[in-house]
Amino acid sequence: MTEAAHTDSGLSHYTDLRRTKATRKEDPFEYQAGFGNHFRSELIPGTLPQGQNHPQICRFNLYTEVLTSSAFAAPRHANLSSVLYHGHLQVETRAKWQSCFLATNPGVKSIASQAEWAPFELPDKKTDFVDGVKTVGGSGDANLRDGIALHIYAINSSMENRATVNADGDFMLVAQLGHIIIQTEMGRLYLQPGEIAVIPRGIKHRISLVEGYEAARGYLIELYGSRWELPTLGPIGCSGLANPRDFLTPVAFVDEKLDDEWLVFTKINGEYSVHHQDHSPFDVAAWHGNCVPFKYDLTKFVSVSSVSVDHTDPSVFTVLTAKSRDPDTPLADFLWFGPRWDVAQNTFRPPFFHRNAASEFLANIYSKANGAGRSAGFRPGGGSYEAGHIPHGGFSQPYLTEMKRMKNDPRIISSGSLTFMLESSRSLLFTEWGLSSSKQEATEAVVWKNFPDRFSTDPIVRQLLEKVKAKDLANKEADELFYDDERIAALSLE
Repeated sequence: MTEAAHTDSGLSHYTDLRRTKATRKEDPFEYQAGFGNHFRSELIPGTLPQGQNHPQICRFNLYTEVLTSSAFAAPRHANLSSVLYHGHLQVETRAKWQSCFLATNPGVKSIASQAEWAPFELPDKKTDFVDGVKTVGGSGDANLRDGIALHIYAINSSMENRATVNADGDFMLVAQLGHIIIQTEMGRLYLQPGEIAVIPRGIKHRISLVEGYEAARGYLIELYGSRWELPTLGPIGCSGLANPRDFLTPVAFVDEKLDDEWLVFTKINGEYSVHHQDHSPFDVAAWHGNCVPFKYDLTKFVSVSSVSVDHTDPSVFTVLTAKSRDPDTPLADFLWFGPRWDVAQNTFRPPFFHRNAASEFLANIYSKANGAGRSAGFRPGGGSYEAGHIPHGGFSQPYLTEMKRMKNDPRIISSGSLTFMLESSRSLLFTEWGLSSSKQEATEAVVWKNFPDRFSTDPIVRQLLEKVKAKDLANKEADELFYDDERIAALSLE
């Protein structure tokens, strides 16, 4: 299939599909709706024990396992756990991921300018998710349970009788190319471009290509010691942005054949250890809890913006946020930029030139044409990055057009395009692979010649500046009177 065939690039909002179901037509699975709920699911009605978690003998001879994702005594709002009922007991080194993004690590380096990546390459040999993940960069350290990492996954093969479990942090998958199935212990998630999925730390999973798709690519965001939450809405009110009802959690599913040989890869401190087991890890017939995987369709995002003049800050496009140890600053925000109406009057509408305190990684999921960002090099499957306080902005043709526009009529912007931004209070450090693979050169200074200095070179402005200078000098001389006692005394004699 062509890359275009993997996207619904003409979709403005999910409601355009006129669907009566919560998922797109390609998704065959059932889900539970909500965010942060205590969910429950069972294959056979009556499997879950009532009034307790650990009966002496579970129904259908299942085995109880408790999965926690927080401290036992964490406050209730932050206490995450699930109880799984397995058909088999679960107690029975590969590619290395970079997991230490500290300045003392010589293997990672900072980027102090605008950077841009061409679309990340797809593998040319058989590669599944275990071997198809490469680390771009990050900040912090998995062992310290504090930080964030950015990876790319590019695969052309399903995980056959192989599963992984990430003991370092929570995964967010952002699908960009191809359709995949994420099988977890709690059930299955169908993921396609325009959707994201989150797999909490410690949950076993495997990634498979959907039949008919030869490859898949996407972005993998990993949180150490934090978790994704919905942002507070403040004056927006009770609904808007990413609504809780639109997040979908799987229902229980068990492999048809449970007694096969499996390899389970466990990632700890960025390194895989592998063990064999003679049964499928996906044998959970029932479960309940709030430590769960989930997915979200970004085309369901309800955007908010100015309906008079000027820009709202990009924080109004936040889908999910992750807290840091600073109560006033998030570790990371995941932002949506998709089709929306722009009606601001007398306003330069493209994103303004800025120097943010936060660092920004942007990636285009799909678009009708190249250059959906600040330049023609910003293409689906690639990315761009600016560290905090690095000046940046757009220099593509739409910026020049907007500066010449005499009348601002309401119009839809970003039509047929979907972009996300990972914004972090941390400056990212990049791996050797991230600095070399698909990376284009930093923005050449020549592009800014499209925006010449029309201020100091304007003859009228130069005349006005001379007049201002003369006025300032005259005012300064006049003000000296107030500090000269002899001149003040002379005034009294007049």
